[in-house]
Amino acid sequence: MSLDLDITTTLRGGGRCFTLAAKLSSRGRSTVLFGPSGSGKTVTMRAVAGLLTPDAGRISLDGRVLFDSAAKINVPTRERGVGYVFQDYALFPHLSVADNVGFGLRRGFFGRLDAEAKDRVAQLLKLSGLADLAQVKPGKLSGGQRQRVALMRALACRPRLLLLDEPFAALDPLLRHRMRREVRAICQAEGAPTVLITHDPDDVREFGGTVALYDCGRVREVVEFPDGPEGGAAARDMLLAARFGAYAEPGRACAPTTDSQSCDSD
Repeated sequence: MSLDLDITTTLRGGGRCFTLAAKLSSRGRSTVLFGPSGSGKTVTMRAVAGLLTPDAGRISLDGRVLFDSAAKINVPTRERGVGYVFQDYALFPHLSVADNVGFGLRRGFFGRLDAEAKDRVAQLLKLSGLADLAQVKPGKLSGGQRQRVALMRALACRPRLLLLDEPFAALDPLLRHRMRREVRAICQAEGAPTVLITHDPDDVREFGGTVALYDCGRVREVVEFPDGPEGGAAARDMLLAARFGAYAEPGRACAPTTDSQSCDSD
């Protein structure tokens, strides 16, 4: 997988503004956007998914241009081949596990699944250990089970890239440890490259790969490690080292500027 982006955008609202200027390249199966809350990680991910249009710049995935402000290219979200697992999972509460997983595979006016789509849903339910819960509604699932449903829904259309927005943040510590391994194993089994947002060094230890260090609207550094735990341990050690200590400080966040101040992140 190759992901290249060089974008700038300014967000305004409530008398405040935030400017993102992000540039990074990744060639591995795993990319981690690491940094404190409010540093621009989710804005970057939304731009890759097509949920947000940058003010300027360029984004390409495996050589295919998804966005180019100069060339006036902006591929619609549904045509980008990108899956997205939201931080709160965003499951449909009125649909069963199977219907949530198969939602993106629906065809026709009545949104029915054809035989191939039904087989795909069954395959994913088996892969994730959710087959016995196929007809259960999300409200009756545990946190880990809801996470797996959201992951399977994102993988159902066989995306070229899977975006994971702090997928473990809402889980308790013991479940978080297990789900890191499960999610990475499932993505590996599906052949889905990942971009993971986190401010937890233990997430980095499990996924490894290309680590982009964010701070207040800027990518301060991009460091390459082997994918998976093999490179993740070294990546975590780097993040906890003295020169990156600020990235690991609990509660660290970037404050947006007010409209009376300059919105230039320089």
